[in-house]
Amino acid sequence: MHGSRSEAPRVDPRHPARRGGLVTAARVIIADDDPDIRGLLEIAARKAGLEIVSSHGDGASALASALANDPDLMLLDVAMPEMNGVDVARELRSARDDGRPRVLMVSASVDATSQAAGVAAGADDYVMKPFSLRVLVERLKSIVADE
Repeated sequence: MHGSRSEAPRVDPRHPARRGGLVTAARVIIADDDPDIRGLLEIAARKAGLEIVSSHGDGASALASALANDPDLMLLDVAMPEMNGVDVARELRSARDDGRPRVLMVSASVDATSQAAGVAAGADDYVMKPFSLRVLVERLKSIVADE
């Protein structure tokens, strides 16, 4: 009998958290203009097991980072300076036709019109502020697992 080597699990390479057939952490870019909320989003991402590629206070720099870094997920506030989250999602969807990266929007806006605009722009999920950290962590895990 030959010596066996331990190998990393082989999985579907199309899954966003899989690269080269090996399991890796899904990569996320975070954008919120409020530094305190951005910090909470970063905590939630880490608790969900995500690798934070970058974190931004405006939509324009988040979009530039997404186009340069090919993240698996974008965690976007709807209302931001320079470019709002809806416009970021719309630009990402027009730049790619494969549905990547997944987009989870967060917003203090409770009206159905804002939610509909986010979904129409390509958001995969929408979380209302104020949010429970536990709920956000579960939503992040779910959106990555659904891929």
